[in-house]
Amino acid sequence: MIIMSADLGKARTGIAVSDSSESFAFPKMVITEYSTERLIDKLCKTATELSAELVVMGLPKNMDGSSGFRAEECREIAELFKEKSGIPTVLWDERCTTISAYTALNMNGKHGKKRREVIDAVAATIILEDYLSFRKNTNK
Repeated sequence: MIIMSADLGKARTGIAVSDSSESFAFPKMVITEYSTERLIDKLCKTATELSAELVVMGLPKNMDGSSGFRAEECREIAELFKEKSGIPTVLWDERCTTISAYTALNMNGKHGKKRREVIDAVAATIILEDYLSFRKNTNK
């Protein structure tokens, strides 16, 4: 099954996708969009183009596990996306993924503008890798 992930942001949304065997996650792109309605349209188009059968959206929980305002916004976007696309959608805890993405990019010598261009797609890849690991270990 091909799975797409999205790291939702206020302006930039990172996209990653798995291979059909669910073994690997690859960064694909960053969607820059401020309008929720247009973002959902772009997510639907991207999911269709990537032949995604499942979409995993990052859920930005607080460090204590509680949900804040941004988590509620992400829940709403996920629900609207699911209704519009008809693609099953899962919310996945994304705590510390952006920090992990920054660390990975720093270790690979990506700084400044180059890092800003890809950070969200790398974060989406980390979200997807975590989810794929969960599926593998729980046989879901």
